[in-house]
Amino acid sequence: MDLPFDGAISAYFQNNAPKEIRDAIRRGDKNDILNPSYPHSERLARKVYDREMEKLQIELVKLQAWVRESGARIVCLFEGRDAAGKGGTIGRLRQNLNPRAARVVALSKPTETERTEWYFQRYIKHLPAAGEMVFFDRSWYNRGVVEPVFGFCTPEQNAHFFRQVTPFEEQLIDDGIHLFKFWLNVGRAEQLRRMLARESDPLKQWKLSMIDVKGLALWEEYSTAIVDTLARSHTELTPWTVVRSDDKRRARLNVMRTVLSAFDYDRKDAKAIGKIDSGICGGPDIWDA
Repeated sequence: MDLPFDGAISAYFQNNAPKEIRDAIRRGDKNDILNPSYPHSERLARKVYDREMEKLQIELVKLQAWVRESGARIVCLFEGRDAAGKGGTIGRLRQNLNPRAARVVALSKPTETERTEWYFQRYIKHLPAAGEMVFFDRSWYNRGVVEPVFGFCTPEQNAHFFRQVTPFEEQLIDDGIHLFKFWLNVGRAEQLRRMLARESDPLKQWKLSMIDVKGLALWEEYSTAIVDTLARSHTELTPWTVVRSDDKRRARLNVMRTVLSAFDYDRKDAKAIGKIDSGICGGPDIWDA
């Protein structure tokens, strides 16, 4: 089987990945958590996950009914390293929702015209109307992390972004938009394990890009940019929710609980929602490099 990018991810694993990362992947069983600082040693059991997921899906349907009836507007933006689980989490959130009122926004690189516009301009056109939920699979925070790491923006553009991002988000909130900012954090060994799995799966190879491949060797640069971004854009009014996603199951459930817990919608079942695991889902203080 032909591997994308001539097997560059496998080559990185064999030749360039730190020894402790290679050893962790080789030793780990399928259900093992590879990050020693993660608060659980194994993935959540499938039966428990399925049971909790069903209850939360029912609550999400109730929430959407309330959103459409009340005219509320919700934005959930998802950021994180490659293979952190952004798309999968969004997929589970939308799984049983009416797609006409629960949209995904996953923008490609800006066009030549968009490069001349105000940086936030191309995102604004995708914001929700009354009764809509919008999920950003990556967002305006590209300028906080990916662009400076790869040199796609100047230091001046990066600084300009941080001067504007909090006032921009505060305007969204002042206009009545409910804004959730999720940072999905995954350990280095788990990220590489997932990238290797994508490389060898014909159904998932489309998820890979040359940026992903090059990013494997830029772990520290990403870490520096992430710390900077969280420090400069986490406020009381516009907070980040960091989600430790080494276990995708726990990550998805706790993201759902975070959204559902924020609203008093009709027929809300707090017992069905359950408690948010503060070791998995919290503020920037739980971010782990």
